[in-house]
Amino acid sequence: MRELQNIRGFHPHDLTQRQRLLLFFVVGLVSVVLFYTLVYNWGMQSLEGRPQSIFRSFQTVVETMTTTGYGADSPWTTPVMNVLMVSIQLTGVIIGFVTLRVLVIPLFERTPLNLADRLTTKENHVVIAEYQRDTDMLLAELEKLDIDYVLIESDEEEAKRLSDDGYQAINGDPQERTTLDRATIERASLLITDAGDKTASIVLTALEANEDLRVISFIESTRHERALTEVGVDRSVAPHALIGQQLATKATVPITVDEQPNSNEIDIREILIRRDSPLHGIRVRDSPIIDHPNLTLVAGWFDGEMRLLPALDDKLTPNTVLVVAGPKDELNEITSETAGIRSRRIEKSSNIIVAGFGEGGAAAVEALPEDVSVTTIDESEEANPDVVGDITEPETLREAGIQDASSVIITVDDDSTTLLTIAIARSLSREVEILVRVIDREKTRPAFKAGADYVLSIQRVSARLVATEVHGERVMDPMSQIRLIRADAAPFAGESLMDARRNTEREWTVIGISRGDTIYTDEQTTIEADDEVLVAGSDDAIQEFEQTARVP
Repeated sequence: MRELQNIRGFHPHDLTQRQRLLLFFVVGLVSVVLFYTLVYNWGMQSLEGRPQSIFRSFQTVVETMTTTGYGADSPWTTPVMNVLMVSIQLTGVIIGFVTLRVLVIPLFERTPLNLADRLTTKENHVVIAEYQRDTDMLLAELEKLDIDYVLIESDEEEAKRLSDDGYQAINGDPQERTTLDRATIERASLLITDAGDKTASIVLTALEANEDLRVISFIESTRHERALTEVGVDRSVAPHALIGQQLATKATVPITVDEQPNSNEIDIREILIRRDSPLHGIRVRDSPIIDHPNLTLVAGWFDGEMRLLPALDDKLTPNTVLVVAGPKDELNEITSETAGIRSRRIEKSSNIIVAGFGEGGAAAVEALPEDVSVTTIDESEEANPDVVGDITEPETLREAGIQDASSVIITVDDDSTTLLTIAIARSLSREVEILVRVIDREKTRPAFKAGADYVLSIQRVSARLVATEVHGERVMDPMSQIRLIRADAAPFAGESLMDARRNTEREWTVIGISRGDTIYTDEQTTIEADDEVLVAGSDDAIQEFEQTARVP
């Protein structure tokens, strides 16, 4: 059970309602027995004139409370001692009744399980009213970041499964005030909804109970954003649209870069190694990123597998994505350098195919530069695509011009269709770049194997978006799995940034320091005790760092 996983950070508030009841009962019982033992021992010495050891008195009190006998010390000659013995007997009977009714009988009664009894004490927590994606991934993400939460799940069996697995989940209708009260909505700081048409009802009911509540809502279409703002939603998140925009950005990098980059702002960027990139085929050790004084290679995606601090002998293939940290202007420069001849090809003319013209596809088209030619495909005429047809048919892709296309963005709602489309597109063109959205995170690796160059999972992105909104630190890119935090530099004082980055066995790395209003990333910079270090890594790696270094 997850309650046992954080013993070092134990706090009474971490106990569930039933565990707290058991704790109070045990503490109360011990206190009563000790009190009666001390009083009885004093009475035998001062009132009865028969002094005895404290352990003998303890035995007599226990025998009396459990009604198993006390004949060795009887009779008592003083009224006070007789009253005391009657009090001990009555207390024992009452405690026995409470034990049976509150602790023992419920274990054998066939009454419905109240999952709220398993919740720990909540304060300034997150209430999640339904979640229609990968619930386990979301809750695991929150627990990695030590974010307190309650999930309201309307499906009883699913709620019980999550609760049995140790998650803070209850069953109920989040539109009902009683359900929200069981999630202690009045003490929550944030409400996250992913309930479709029920969202407005949930939000209005929750705000009645807690008007200071911040509300974030997942939506399928950006068309509902304005209406939800009217009912009290602070931010609406459309994952399909966000991923569509991200895929469009990847398809056109390095065209869409900051016109006036802030050289003092640190960023983390994913750099896609394309088939015509000058880095294609070389090893990590030979890339310009390794020897760059201001940039740090944090991680890399190789065939769909994430490697933190990639090995220097790892080979850069066309579907490799490097995760690099550093100043924005330096990142723009290295991105342009790694893009090679493809950037010049796009600037002259390009045709990008968007397969699947729903919410994600429309967002991708809107995010593409105006001077880029776009051909949309969808099997529904109502979507008004450029080409109507089945995207798994080679003729449909040929009609869309795949032979001359620079990129294909695939945003369909069925992962099986997506994988087949990838394979067909790759068979028709070895040069086209394929950027894909999958629903199930487990399909990420098969998508790479089928021939995709870049893949985003709707489940992973959605979970990361929640963590980004809730957690106090800055998660640089919700599309990736990399976190960037600020930490006390005292443990690194006297070292240069080169020294701090030298340990390649740990899975976090120091990418720079903050001194006053200035960020330094040059590896020759010496770290001072009053600085703050900027540390990048995965969730697990950052947790490891936080256990070994003091974080403000």
